[in-house]
Amino acid sequence: MIYAILAAGEGSRLAQEGCEVPKPLVRIQDETLIGRLIRIFVSNGATRIVVITNALHTATEEYLRGLTLPIPLDIVVRTTPSSMHSLYALRDYLATEERFCLTTVDTIFAEAEFTNYINAFATSSLDGLMAVTTYVDDEKPLYVQTADDLTITGFCDTHEERCNHVSGGIYCLTSQSLITLERCIAEGQSRMRNFQRQLVADGLKLKAYPFSKIIDVDHCADIPKAEELVEQFE
Repeated sequence: MIYAILAAGEGSRLAQEGCEVPKPLVRIQDETLIGRLIRIFVSNGATRIVVITNALHTATEEYLRGLTLPIPLDIVVRTTPSSMHSLYALRDYLATEERFCLTTVDTIFAEAEFTNYINAFATSSLDGLMAVTTYVDDEKPLYVQTADDLTITGFCDTHEERCNHVSGGIYCLTSQSLITLERCIAEGQSRMRNFQRQLVADGLKLKAYPFSKIIDVDHCADIPKAEELVEQFE
């Protein structure tokens, strides 16, 4: 399976709070955010990893080019207007295999839960399996609307009926989703949440996969929370 990391954001909130390194290089215990993801992906059967980083923070690209991995690592340097456009920039890499796993660079989760999640998708016939959590610690969470069997029926900006989970920024998808992505870009849409809404509208079979907790490192105050999660589950 191909794994992809979206790391093209500016990390402006962290920078404004005094963080002196680009977000991908923020350390949680002894690992950078992006290094932790790469290590976990390699241990979960990655055949290739592709990362998009922006042209504003060259330190991230330099860090990635200095890594030695047992699998290919592709680096796309591009500044994009949204995470959906970042995904679009990676589409040619992702279309080479039937299934891929995509994450944002700032997501922290329990490794054992992630392995179970990957195995669940690998053995399913789903078009997509989205990581979700009931833990809400985000300024603008994306709520996930589900049926009783966790089939995703919609995505909401506010907590509405049957929206008991929020998106965790981890997406397992098939290459079928790239058809929807192409149309979203052609229509001038933006933002990952609108792409996800379009997947539902296009009739793709999506399910939610609950994690006990997922933390996005958007602020300096999120760093100790992330470290606590890592210590608790690992």
